[in-house]
Amino acid sequence: MNTQVPKLLIVDDVADNRSILRRRFSRCGFVIEEADGGAAALELIAQHRFDAVLLDILMPGIDGLEVLTRIRATNTPARLPVIMVTAKSEDTDVAHALGLGANDYITKPVNFTVALARVNAQIARKHAEEALEQNVRELQEMNERLEAEIAERKASQARVQHLVRHDDLTGLGNRVVLREKLTRVLTEGRRASLLFIDLDNFKGINETLGHRAGDEILRAVACRLIDCAEPSDTVVRWAANQFAILALDATGPDGAANLATLITACIEAPEEISGHKVVLSCSIGIAMAPVDGDDPDTLLRSAEMALTNAKASARGKWRFFEPEMNARAQARRVLELDLRNALTTGQLDLHFQPLMNVQQGAISGFEALVRWQHPERGMISPADFIPVAESSGLITLVGRWVLHRACAEAVKWPSDLKVAVNVSAAQFKAGRFGEEVFIALAASGLHANRLEVEVTETALLEEDASTFATLHHLRNMGVRISMDDFGTGYSSLSYVRSFPFDKIKIDQSFVRSLGHDPQSIAIVRAVTGMAKSLRMVTTAEGVETQEQLDLLRAEGCTEVQGFLISRPLAPAEIGSFPTQFESTNRRYA
Repeated sequence: MNTQVPKLLIVDDVADNRSILRRRFSRCGFVIEEADGGAAALELIAQHRFDAVLLDILMPGIDGLEVLTRIRATNTPARLPVIMVTAKSEDTDVAHALGLGANDYITKPVNFTVALARVNAQIARKHAEEALEQNVRELQEMNERLEAEIAERKASQARVQHLVRHDDLTGLGNRVVLREKLTRVLTEGRRASLLFIDLDNFKGINETLGHRAGDEILRAVACRLIDCAEPSDTVVRWAANQFAILALDATGPDGAANLATLITACIEAPEEISGHKVVLSCSIGIAMAPVDGDDPDTLLRSAEMALTNAKASARGKWRFFEPEMNARAQARRVLELDLRNALTTGQLDLHFQPLMNVQQGAISGFEALVRWQHPERGMISPADFIPVAESSGLITLVGRWVLHRACAEAVKWPSDLKVAVNVSAAQFKAGRFGEEVFIALAASGLHANRLEVEVTETALLEEDASTFATLHHLRNMGVRISMDDFGTGYSSLSYVRSFPFDKIKIDQSFVRSLGHDPQSIAIVRAVTGMAKSLRMVTTAEGVETQEQLDLLRAEGCTEVQGFLISRPLAPAEIGSFPTQFESTNRRYA
């Protein structure tokens, strides 16, 4: 909050006019400077810093319009607000002044109440924009420092580790690198494909052309494999004439098969080695993580067994680790079919996680969370069925059901409670999402300002222009727009500056480390400060301890959600929850 005494420059060639305004504004706490003409005003502006200028249009010598023109040559409207004073409310000079960059105008005889309100409004806007610029600069500087520290740390570690974790001949990673990557991927539960590549008849080529030529072949093969792989993939030299690729992008059978086909064609391209034309071929074994092995040793054995089968069938072939591959594909197909059935048979349900207003200690709304109670398998985690819904296109149907059901439930609540709904990138990509929201609101009778649409940076990245057009349409309807998982992407800050979000949700990864990580506290402080300047609400996700809540309150966070407040509630539990919460949890206020 800006606590400096505002400084106002009054420019008028009539002394009585200046004297009256000086007395009135001085009584309201302003520091006043006077100028009896344009030349004096320009000299004062060059020497002093003012919060605003009251500038008479009609003056002898340099008139108000010329003074305004010279002011705007060095000061933007945001940096130095100028309010014109004219004897005519509809004078063409007023329009001319606004076109030259005047912020506002008042008419003579001056109504002081109006003049004071307009001066205060311009000064408040100036201070808000200055605070915003400062917060943005601090956040950018902090990000730059963090990135520089991380980059230096990684570079130092990489220099040390490279010496013991890479193959001297090809420059590729070795077995240590592959095992580390496998352990990380499997521990995180990520999907990937592991390809073992064996150069056919390499021993004969090595014996015929010599070891030096054999080394050149291995280096050339390494370069070709790197060209075939994606930047996120890991390419290593596994053994004498064997390589391996851990592919994070080729997470399904089709992707792995396409990569194997590309590698086979790439290896078979003729190569000129030591004056000899060499034509190679390779055999490839493929194992899928985690279904073909949930630990590195098992997955490596599966890939080696698939490679053995490929070499036994014929040269230049690739093979999957068959038994487990069939089981995995079948399980995924079954889950997709079950999800389609769940949409039509009422197996899906919504639970609602409460949002608490930090200052009031009262419930301000709920976030809708989809749940699936399978008749045979029991409760299926969203982490399992949402990826299937996204890859199969069912996410648009699931999202539509969630939207309509959430609005239908929320209309039963007290009118001061809102409902937040997550929206996937696929829903924006499918088009007509704005129309779908309108239909859901109309069908339920829920007022638009009680609906909050949460959008992630992924959705903004994939369909930037059309997504922003839809968001603007929704906001014009009265729907509140929230950026989810703020700070986890690279472009969050730029999106906040390009769209007037109503809310920023601070990702739980920052909340989780509050109290023991100064960087997380600094990030939360910067985000809440920026949001306050932009008049946005901030909601912190994943609040689980009183310490986290106290820190967030101290940093000015508006709302919180997490298990400290409440677990997600079934619809039947919501009716009396806000009142019960307020009466039994006054310690949060």
